[in-house]
Amino acid sequence: MSERPAPEAASSRQPLEPAAADAIRDYAARTRANADQLAAVLEDIATNGLPDPEQCTPWEDLRETHLARLTSQRPAVA
Repeated sequence: MSERPAPEAASSRQPLEPAAADAIRDYAARTRANADQLAAVLEDIATNGLPDPEQCTPWEDLRETHLARLTSQRPAVA
């Protein structure tokens, strides 16, 4: 994606509150960091091949750990 804004007339854009603009910039930075992390993993796989399955954590275990983390962050409503 380009760092330049889309070529639209300046009058057709609605300005954001500073807090909203900062939140969007923070989200963009997190998204960019996640994309960079994924790209690094894919480049490592391309360079070194797939890891040994015996040395990996099964996806089911990862899922259960993540679900437990989500549950602890947001308790169930009775």
